[in-house]
Amino acid sequence: MKSDFGKLLPKISANLREKTQEKNKIAIKFVKISEIAYLRSEFVTTKIHIFIISHKHLYFIMGLFSFLKNAGAKLFGGKEEAPLEKKDNTQVTGALVAMVERMGLGVNNLDIQFNGSSATVSGEAHSQQDKEKIILTVGNVEGIETVDDQMTVIQTETPEPEATFHTVERGDTLSKIAKEVYGDAMKYPVIFEANKPMLSHPDKIYPGQVLRIPAL
Repeated sequence: MKSDFGKLLPKISANLREKTQEKNKIAIKFVKISEIAYLRSEFVTTKIHIFIISHKHLYFIMGLFSFLKNAGAKLFGGKEEAPLEKKDNTQVTGALVAMVERMGLGVNNLDIQFNGSSATVSGEAHSQQDKEKIILTVGNVEGIETVDDQMTVIQTETPEPEATFHTVERGDTLSKIAKEVYGDAMKYPVIFEANKPMLSHPDKIYPGQVLRIPAL
């Protein structure tokens, strides 16, 4: 089955709204597997886990996000920094909160809990893009393997469309990614703007980094 998630996701979302209760979460896990997409759902007591497997792109609703543990920015800035799992959880939590605050992203009552290689983020994001940027700010830290998104978004009359996530591979450029997802390499500024302030320059991306890809 070839992937066409743009058409598939509204049906999935409608289905999930019928099946979930107030406290249920929707967890999405990304695994790269050739060019073919598979979809399966697994029901457990408190969560509905939806695994969408697609070539390079993660289409998500909310929940659990996977990142490459050994890729990303060093949280404390040191070249020979000790792994996060060997640091005090409270120290890591404080540094993650400070990192998000430095980005100037809109969120009320931000709370981040770190345990091992996982971070749980809660709070009320001012917009969908703020929420996605917070997830990526936390996830794109070396030593973070999963981010459990428990944030809500302030409701507006016109809900903001969700972006997709793209994991950078060796040899990728924003132009190459734009050509792949939009069919036009010259649309790379759209991706750059969508990932500010995490990105400071269009050329400064690295393998394993996860980027937002907004809908046009």
